[in-house]
Amino acid sequence: MTLPAAAILLRLRHRDVMHFVQFALLGWIPIALCLFAVMKPRHAVLCAYIGAWLFLPVFGIKINLLPDLTKVSVSSLGVLLGVMLFDPTHLLSFRPRWFDLPMLLFCITPYFSSMQNGLGAWDGCSAILQNVIFWGIPYFIGRIYFNDWESFRDLAVAIFIGGVIYIPLCLIEMRLSPQLHRWVYGYYQHSFNQTRRFGGYRPMAFMQSGLALSMWMTCACLVGVWLWTTGTMKHLWGVAMAWPVVALLITTVLCKSVASLLFLVMGLGALFWIRSFRNAFPLYVIIAIAPLYMLLRASGTWDAQNLVDTVSSVVGPQRAQSLQTRITAENRLTEKALQRPWLGWGRWSPDTPGKAPWRIYDERGKDIAPTDGMWVITFGTDGLIGLLAITTAILMPPILLRRRVPLAYWGHPLAAPAAALAIMLTLHMLDNLLNAMLNPIFVLGMGGLAVLGSRTRQPAVQRHTYGVPRGFGGISQPMAAQRTSGY
Repeated sequence: MTLPAAAILLRLRHRDVMHFVQFALLGWIPIALCLFAVMKPRHAVLCAYIGAWLFLPVFGIKINLLPDLTKVSVSSLGVLLGVMLFDPTHLLSFRPRWFDLPMLLFCITPYFSSMQNGLGAWDGCSAILQNVIFWGIPYFIGRIYFNDWESFRDLAVAIFIGGVIYIPLCLIEMRLSPQLHRWVYGYYQHSFNQTRRFGGYRPMAFMQSGLALSMWMTCACLVGVWLWTTGTMKHLWGVAMAWPVVALLITTVLCKSVASLLFLVMGLGALFWIRSFRNAFPLYVIIAIAPLYMLLRASGTWDAQNLVDTVSSVVGPQRAQSLQTRITAENRLTEKALQRPWLGWGRWSPDTPGKAPWRIYDERGKDIAPTDGMWVITFGTDGLIGLLAITTAILMPPILLRRRVPLAYWGHPLAAPAAALAIMLTLHMLDNLLNAMLNPIFVLGMGGLAVLGSRTRQPAVQRHTYGVPRGFGGISQPMAAQRTSGY
């Protein structure tokens, strides 16, 4: 075959692949509507979001001055449309509360950033729309569908099941290398060179990278262990919970992400500490790590070199070098962000189209400061106001749960799912220091956890196996026993 003919075939194949990927993304919206047509709305929400997150391609359809269409945006749009068509009364049930202000502030801050940087009202409205689709809609859906103890249990169980579903996919890619995304959609979603870890392969399946998959499996494992050990869930599809939980735990370890395994140990340690000692000290410590890190790094007080040295001695020089690259980039990016600290630089530059003004380029236009952490990206684009808003939106729900539910009930079958997701959100915030991989299922949890138990008073103790404290959503005693039997 001649070279021109080969080039033509490659272009045709690339075009076919892109058409298929676009069809898969856009086709998810009618699939979501079908789910609402045949399922209960709450279950349709879970299937639409988790199905999209687990199996849709990692790709973004560019639309001029509008948010990219990705697996996150199409799932949000599909769910919102499904609710409007099949369950509109739930939309009318929403009542704004004071704890919704951080998410609202985060969604509108980009408008003021755009105006400050001369990008105009159109760009500002486009930026607001992007935050609304990627953050606001999942948060809103979480607020209206997962605002009581029973529905929140469904969310926790769905996250656990999502991890169990991924077990065979992870095992396949550990053995054959990460190929599923290429087999189905025709291309690798991430650098293949970064899949080799500790003498084997780190799976990616249909997620952004091996790190995103590891974090998902970590959170599913955390939730599964807590549902099992608290007696909240005893069976999954007729199988004793011990089997899928142990299988998920082993698979999570084999995903070979050191940070995710550290998060898992921290999360489980905090939950068992709270149940054993009725003390919230580890929860407060985990919550404080992210704001303290951002404060020290943004102010230049701490250069993090001792952290790099510790990683080098514990994990090895290769991982320490990766961390050193991130730290060096953070130093440069925070220095530039502090030039416009309150509202940031916005998303685009009016003087240099195609260049992000908050990033750093050399004289040839090459980006010389790789951006990994969501916090430093938010700091650069939306400034301290945007960073404070999203940090508060993520970390406030666990604090609210601590205030509303005494620690003695964090192991209760009704409150245990909320306790697990509260810890999960604190770990998600820690992961945002290192990565920028938005997971809409976590945002659902933010919305639900923010309102969960807000109408309850201090529950009283009732001494029996599935005793329901007064105030836990008014769930009856037989219903509590039924809901802890399993799936």
